[in-house]
Amino acid sequence: MQFEVISLFPEMFSSVLDASLLGKAVKSGALGVQFTDLRRFGLGAHQSVDDTPYGGGAGMVLRPEPIISAIESIEDARGKARKILLTPTGNSLTQENVRRLAAEPRIMLICGRYEGFDARIRNFVDEEISIGDFVLSGGELGAMIVIDAISRHLPGVLGNAASTTEESFETGLLEYPQFTRPPAFRDLTVPEVLLSGNHERIRKWRRRESLIRTRTHRPDLFARITLSDEDRKLLDAPSESEK
Repeated sequence: MQFEVISLFPEMFSSVLDASLLGKAVKSGALGVQFTDLRRFGLGAHQSVDDTPYGGGAGMVLRPEPIISAIESIEDARGKARKILLTPTGNSLTQENVRRLAAEPRIMLICGRYEGFDARIRNFVDEEISIGDFVLSGGELGAMIVIDAISRHLPGVLGNAASTTEESFETGLLEYPQFTRPPAFRDLTVPEVLLSGNHERIRKWRRRESLIRTRTHRPDLFARITLSDEDRKLLDAPSESEK
């Protein structure tokens, strides 16, 4: 997977891409990230990339010429990519979208700044993505999140490929609670079922906990899932501690 990132502040990415799993993926070649400094395509002696908004209003707006020039320069040099604008008006970055994008060979992430983009830029991209219902100072943090989320689905990035199939949102549910050693800590104990060695009991316990967690903490997600007969029985049954 190759990422192309257009940003006014490419230096922001170094700490993320040099560390942990992403750092290893970059070094191994499983993941490639190339940066284009938008300022290179700025206009005039001061390499300006923004201007005041037509109609008035606070702040500055990114002009179309520098961004479109950057897009075209990248694709002329390295080939076509799926072009994604990071903006609050975009579609939510769901796990479903992450899996879809992980199948793309090359993705271009365009990071905004100031009060946003000239609306005409939207005619030159393939889609828009939002990482949540809040406003950031720019698209760089959003781009880091997109890269991290997609990279987890690429071969050779995670040590255990099964990790992605058991995480929150992969099945439409929140993940079940996780425990490790010690079995008891300050009067808090690991559920007995996880120490039993009975894989079927453990599977049912985890499924029930995922269902209950989602129903309690994310009723919006819970309302979207289709419960199986087993799911209904698990929810109606007493918990392991109540048996």
